[in-house]
Amino acid sequence: MKIAVGNDHPAYELKCAVKKRLEERGHEVIDAGSHNAESTDYPIYGAAVGELVASGEADLGVVMCGTGIGISIAANKTPGVRAALCWNITAARAAREHNDANVLAIGARLTASPLALDILDAWLDAGFEGGRHARRVGQISEMDARRSEGN
Repeated sequence: MKIAVGNDHPAYELKCAVKKRLEERGHEVIDAGSHNAESTDYPIYGAAVGELVASGEADLGVVMCGTGIGISIAANKTPGVRAALCWNITAARAAREHNDANVLAIGARLTASPLALDILDAWLDAGFEGGRHARRVGQISEMDARRSEGN
């Protein structure tokens, strides 16, 4: 599976750990940056990961910034992206099982690396349950389609 990753400067070290974990699990990683810990702007990287996922170049995405909030907002501006900020394992599983989240957001300043990697693993291991959740995810997709058409 191809997984795009993106981060700003506070999340650079976490991104390196996430990339390593993804590669250990056999995934191909597309690194959308940033590529160092120098000050940078999270919207650039949230949008880049969002575009990679929405276009199908990446199957999934992981975005990280200081809190995870800003970069998840940026990723969610791309139609077709369902970025979920997850702070624990339960939220990560639910994001995939109930919301079919295709981008995981993590706050590097709020989530220590060992827990962040457990969150990543839980998110990757979970699958969309469909059923009653599919209707709601479909409604979100319809909203994206209307936005893309300019309505």
